[in-house]
Amino acid sequence: MLNTVLKSVFGSSNDRYVKSIGKIVNQINALEPQIQALSDDELKAQTDKFRRQLDDGASLDDILPEAFATVREASVRVLGMRHFDVQLVGGVVLHRGEIAEMRTGEGKTLVATLATYLNAIEGKGVHVVTVNDYLARRDAEWMGQLYSWLGLTVGVVVPNMNEFEKRDAYNADITYGTNNEYGFDYLRDNMKHERRQMVQRPFNFAIVDEVDSILIDEARTPLIISGPTEDKQDLYISIDEVVKTIPEDWYEKDEKSKSIQLTEDGTEEVEKLLIEKGLLASTNLYDVENTQVVHHLDQALKAVHMFKRDTDYIVKDDKVVIIDEFTGRMMDGRRWSNGLHQAVEAKEGVKIEPENQTLASITFQNYFRMYPKLSGMTGTAATEAAEFWDIYKMNVVEIPTNVPVQRIDEEDEFYKNTLDKFAAIAKAIKEKNEIGQPVLVGTVSIEKSELLSQFLEKEGVEHAVLNARFHEQEAHIVAQAGRLGAVTIATNMAGRGTDIQLGGNIEFRIEDELSETPEGPERDAAIQKIKDEVAAEKAKVLEAGGLFVLGTERHESRRIDNQLRGRSGRQGDPGLSRFYLCLEDDLLRIFGPDTLFAKMMNSNLADGEAIGSKWLSKAIETAQKKVEARNYDVRKHVVQFDDVMNDQRKVIYEQRGEIMEADRVDDVVVDMRNDTINALVADACPPGSYPEQWDIDGLKERVEDVLGLNPPIDAWLEEDHVEPELLEERLAAEADAVMERKFANADEGIWRQVEKSILLERLDHHWKEHLATLDALRQVVNLRAYAQKQPINEYKQEAFGLFERLLDTLREDVTRILLKSEIRAEPAPMRDLPDLPDFLTGHIDPLTGFDNSDDGDGSFERPELFGSLAGSPRAASGPGGADARNPYADMDVSRNAPCPCGSGNKYKHCHGAA
Repeated sequence: MLNTVLKSVFGSSNDRYVKSIGKIVNQINALEPQIQALSDDELKAQTDKFRRQLDDGASLDDILPEAFATVREASVRVLGMRHFDVQLVGGVVLHRGEIAEMRTGEGKTLVATLATYLNAIEGKGVHVVTVNDYLARRDAEWMGQLYSWLGLTVGVVVPNMNEFEKRDAYNADITYGTNNEYGFDYLRDNMKHERRQMVQRPFNFAIVDEVDSILIDEARTPLIISGPTEDKQDLYISIDEVVKTIPEDWYEKDEKSKSIQLTEDGTEEVEKLLIEKGLLASTNLYDVENTQVVHHLDQALKAVHMFKRDTDYIVKDDKVVIIDEFTGRMMDGRRWSNGLHQAVEAKEGVKIEPENQTLASITFQNYFRMYPKLSGMTGTAATEAAEFWDIYKMNVVEIPTNVPVQRIDEEDEFYKNTLDKFAAIAKAIKEKNEIGQPVLVGTVSIEKSELLSQFLEKEGVEHAVLNARFHEQEAHIVAQAGRLGAVTIATNMAGRGTDIQLGGNIEFRIEDELSETPEGPERDAAIQKIKDEVAAEKAKVLEAGGLFVLGTERHESRRIDNQLRGRSGRQGDPGLSRFYLCLEDDLLRIFGPDTLFAKMMNSNLADGEAIGSKWLSKAIETAQKKVEARNYDVRKHVVQFDDVMNDQRKVIYEQRGEIMEADRVDDVVVDMRNDTINALVADACPPGSYPEQWDIDGLKERVEDVLGLNPPIDAWLEEDHVEPELLEERLAAEADAVMERKFANADEGIWRQVEKSILLERLDHHWKEHLATLDALRQVVNLRAYAQKQPINEYKQEAFGLFERLLDTLREDVTRILLKSEIRAEPAPMRDLPDLPDFLTGHIDPLTGFDNSDDGDGSFERPELFGSLAGSPRAASGPGGADARNPYADMDVSRNAPCPCGSGNKYKHCHGAA
């Protein structure tokens, strides 16, 4: 009670903070007349002026008012849009590394230009992160006009760009791209073998659009780059055949966690079926030699009995395509991990692609925490404010709307079953459609979209269905959802980031209707006609009550519901929102209090009858909060485990960077050799032991295996007072002598390159194996909770030991290769470093197996980095001589160099491919 009174008198802490920014807004407004008086050339010169001020010691905060005033005036001249005062507040919030929560339609894209311009002046690079490639291209092109006019460079990063294009994009002052592409480029860069091959530069500042979607929804799933493993197609098919015969009483499933397991009786029966098919190596299903079969059995159970076609995935062009659980979009080229995708492919009878092994991975949490300054914007962040602070140390600031919101949010309506609910929805849509009020319907799956479509067809209501099957046109369909009498069915938040304007979106209509009309009077007249039509139609839509947003069921996250509601009532427009629920909805069925809802509604509701109450809506919200808390725990769990790997990842990537930048790594190689020799002697001659206890025979074997040497160890031991330190010194001297002889017979430049290459290749190989081991550990470590141990602590301890073993193995491996290799007297020409293959990239949910990655366009065997280690790097192969297809064949052109023809492509992708 007291808090309510104090808040009404003094305002909330958010209100007070926004009010404090008002002083800066007043400074910006005071500068407006002065900035408006500048000519175009003088306004463009402001950028160089600001740079000089920064060079002279001024801070970004010092130049902020004038810089924001400059952007506002430039926007008026270039884009025809002037920033509102509340947008200036949002710009300050973004610049300070906080999250600006702004309602849909408040112009977040324009807000970002303020902080982006200010921070880009330094020349260190600003990354603007979007949720999909379409928005990245659109915003880069749209806002890029403003930045270019002010003298800044703009780049955009999307999949399938070549190395040169990406490097140019990252070197621009401002770079647009998706969260997935940024993350995958970071991982790919740390798999390159020369610094010049890397595309990213040091992190500086990032603005994340739709920050809740990227840093919350997608952050449950790490980014993964993987390569192929062996093909086990027959195993998947055989296990799928077994699983499809299993009756329901043989297994138990938990829909909350999307897990399924066999009962005790079911285990015995399945064991018999597997033995009949000859799939078990022994008669006990859980013997260690049957581990792989048990793993694939679990995945097949989940695929057959938990994952639903047209909800979790669709089958298109003989492929299983994942459906994103948050947006309802198709995830082309993305795959579930750990054999789950293969299990679904076997279930559907389509071609089964081989599994992949992790080569590099990172979570979004640890990726975005590498930025010295990170900010974001969205329409819905307040419900997750605690998580944003805990994980990213970002405050959420609610920015007031430019015009008061007029949308009416009605109470939810409850029905007994899905058919009653959809009949009521179809009736409500028809009523609104008859008066011309546009309706946007939000569904949670393709299946529900198509079911509702059937109901509307019976009612004779024309409508557009926007779901994962038609995502290519989603922006254009959603943009026109505000037209008179329009009925649009959208899966979840499809088309997010596209403005729904009442009467229609002028820009999209021009693009759709006049794309082939050339510039000139005819086009100008057509554009004016479209504008007049939209204005007239908007007046009619306003009279009908604005956009009606109808939710067919509640999502497990309140934010998704709020995002759907927020599509209506932009910029003070009237609007209406209402949700329809029933007992068969997933949220109520899985998470709701069964007895409460079931008893009340089954006993008191007749077929087709609805009930609405604030108390029921409150109960639903409580269920949503529980699910949100659970999902937060999942994400926090992922971060806790990835933090352990992240410390190791930083060490490995930092070491790789130092190796790549160094002209020579002989000091590292010598240290590794000495450490290896010391370890060999320490194993055979433990500290504090007597000489008669030493394992000399074992030492001789290890010295020959690792160092390729047969020194007179027995003779050394016959001397008086031989200590382990003396053995270490003499073995090191023998090894050094061998290396000096090799070095004397080799070209120094080639030998230094060989050392670097072997060091990098072995580091990558052992890191890959280490990741696979950590993956396996991660999957089983939770079982230690049964022994009253904390899984995360056990994981830290085990992972640390594994990392130490990785470093020991790496030192030994590099030493063995260099000591046992032979160098030719006459060096062959140096070969180019290979490009990285197009590895599969994944964004895998550790609980459900969902993959939310961005580009999985192929996987190939990794090319060997070297020829025989018995010689220097191999020369380029193939006969010389130019021909008609390749006039540059006689030239010594690197395969990865730009083609001499001037096309801008790599030689190997141009004339070198001939």
